[in-house]
Amino acid sequence: MRAIGIILAGGNSERLKNLCKVRAIAAMPVASSYRAIDFTLSNMSNSGITKVAVITQYNSRSLQDHLSSAKWWDLDRKEGGLYIFTPFLSNNNNFWFRGVADSIYQNISFLKRSHEPYVVIASGDAIYKMDYNKIIDYHIEKGADVTIVSKNVEGTNRDVHDYGVMTFDENMKITSFEEKPIEAKSSNISLGIYVIKRSLLIKLLETAIPKGYYDFVKDIIRRNMGKVTMYGYMFEEYWNTLNSVEAYMETNMDFLKPEVRKILIDEPFIDSKPSDDPPAKYNSGATVKNSLIGTGTIIDGNVSNSVLFRKVFVGEGSSVNNAIIMKSSYIGKGCRIENAVIDKEVVVGDGKEVIGEPDNPIVIEKGKVI
Repeated sequence: MRAIGIILAGGNSERLKNLCKVRAIAAMPVASSYRAIDFTLSNMSNSGITKVAVITQYNSRSLQDHLSSAKWWDLDRKEGGLYIFTPFLSNNNNFWFRGVADSIYQNISFLKRSHEPYVVIASGDAIYKMDYNKIIDYHIEKGADVTIVSKNVEGTNRDVHDYGVMTFDENMKITSFEEKPIEAKSSNISLGIYVIKRSLLIKLLETAIPKGYYDFVKDIIRRNMGKVTMYGYMFEEYWNTLNSVEAYMETNMDFLKPEVRKILIDEPFIDSKPSDDPPAKYNSGATVKNSLIGTGTIIDGNVSNSVLFRKVFVGEGSSVNNAIIMKSSYIGKGCRIENAVIDKEVVVGDGKEVIGEPDNPIVIEKGKVI
């Protein structure tokens, strides 16, 4: 192995509203049968990275349950494997993780006990497929100390002010890095994916944390620009991050596009914890168009342009359009669901309507009865 992996899965976001009330972003359900973290975990495994640490913090119970067995991602190994790191109190530490850099530093023994020369750091809340070996090869070829994966979002609906923004010289050496700038100098955003020498990462962390520098971008990357060699790597394929309700809706709807499914679902496969449910059942009179339907779901009504997860019930005469309905939710008879994200175990009574706006979907929190 040339690298170990660190997946940052402790994030929460107020822009996801009630969807993050009971789970971390990395545990968000995606495309009827996945969790967000499945994509980064599978990318690590498919790239031959067999020693992976997942760092969690907020609302981690659902995520830890999902990661209870490492075998689904081929990470149940005697050498290497999957490690789950959560905040803990000790005689030497009385804090939760105070930032990404601090979360890695509090688990620095993982780095020191490893022998691989490189570390791949990635977020667990992004949806994409990537061979990290290509980034490592590029990193070595450039003689870089740090390589940051970037994407040019010019001409898209993505707001660069929500991301770190970088500029490069003609050789892709990073010349500036601004975090969520008011006035962006370019449309090259950071995807939050880094390749860095393991020994250098240890050195930078041990220098920064005792000084009270806990943020990875501000205190590890930006403070050391000009001191270490940093390059950007341009990623051209599909990528999205679940940083808002609108982005969550968009990402799930993207899976209804054949070209996106071909990228994300074809080999090498994205693996997930299996559910062992029966197949979906479509009763007489049901119609389903351009939708993803999870196992164990029963449909008596009409579903179009939607993503339904496991064990959902849609009653007779009900219509579901442009909606996401999560596990074990019940839609009664004669209902109308449109432009909505319905969390798990929600009950919508007969004849009720749940209707949002196309660019502002309504969110129904877990367990609510309408």
